[in-house]
Amino acid sequence: QVQLVESGGGLVQAGGSLQLSCAASGSIFSINTMAWYRQAPGKQRELVGRIISGGSTDYADSVKGRFTISRDNAKNTVYLQMNSLKPEDTAVYYCAAQGVKLSRAGRAYDYWGRGTQVTVSS
Repeated sequence: QVQLVESGGGLVQAGGSLQLSCAASGSIFSINTMAWYRQAPGKQRELVGRIISGGSTDYADSVKGRFTISRDNAKNTVYLQMNSLKPEDTAVYYCAAQGVKLSRAGRAYDYWGRGTQVTVSS
């Protein structure tokens, strides 16, 4: 079984920074995409950013230039560096591992972490 564990959330003032981490554990052969999503109260879950195994990245327009996603393939870990935080960034942030294979020929699965709260005060 694969588990994703997020860490690094907390309370920060507007303009501050936080770094989130998410480590995937289990008998993992490969992970295609690792991503961060967020869900604010009363809103739908939205993609924040994702990184493909080769290193290409994609971001929501609302975080471009402020957030940076990176990954350590050897550790099956993804990071989200969040700078210039705004109150509207307040949400529960979820890590996702997509296209996870447990063997070379096996099928791919998607997994989610339980989320970590990020609160930005004005």
